[in-house]
Amino acid sequence: MREGVPTLLAVAHGTRDERGPGVVRALLARVRELRPWLPVAGSYAELAEPSLEEAVSGVGGPVVVVPLLLGRGYHALVDIPGRVERLRPDAVVSGPLGPSAMLAGAVADRLLAGLPGGPRLLRSDAVVLGAAGSSDPAGVADVRAAARLVSRRLRRPVPFGFVAAGGPPLAGVVAEQRASGAGRVLVASYLLAPGFFHGRMGGAGADHVSGPVGAHDALARLVLRRFDEARLACADVVPVA
Repeated sequence: MREGVPTLLAVAHGTRDERGPGVVRALLARVRELRPWLPVAGSYAELAEPSLEEAVSGVGGPVVVVPLLLGRGYHALVDIPGRVERLRPDAVVSGPLGPSAMLAGAVADRLLAGLPGGPRLLRSDAVVLGAAGSSDPAGVADVRAAARLVSRRLRRPVPFGFVAAGGPPLAGVVAEQRASGAGRVLVASYLLAPGFFHGRMGGAGADHVSGPVGAHDALARLVLRRFDEARLACADVVPVA
């Protein structure tokens, strides 16, 4: 640990699914491996412990909060920054992880790695990006941007659909792709961890739904990138090489 180095406090959304915290722990373990001298802690916005309030109150010295969220929305834009501000007005809060080419690469990797028959797309395959959804226009725009990035990675059109609020319903987008003559309809999961939303993707009628991004190496590097961006944007935090 270097003197003056802020703590990276990651904040995941939280889930009642016991697998979710395991994914977060594995992701943060990889972050620590990539930067062993950096203090790293984890917390949750809801549904799991430690809470954001417990974690941020326990950090001494400077802190950079990194939401483990894949796009903008209420939690990233209002909830997490507001809760941090009330307890630690000196803290810095980064932007969400996505959209990002690094994240799109991880999403594509997860899709290809789990395909029945091997990690290769067929010409007749249709790919749909499956996301939780957002009622915030900024959140919808971020998923649209993420779909474009995954499309570039896979070199084919990639529409998107939601299993919750806002935007086109995933089941409807899957049905449209099937009606257009696709051989297989594959859903690339735009989620961090398993839980309620991933379960709903399984009921959208696709031939295959990829696993969540999880503790992918690219995601761990992206967490550090968001930390560095926020740290360097704040003159009160000591820059670290």
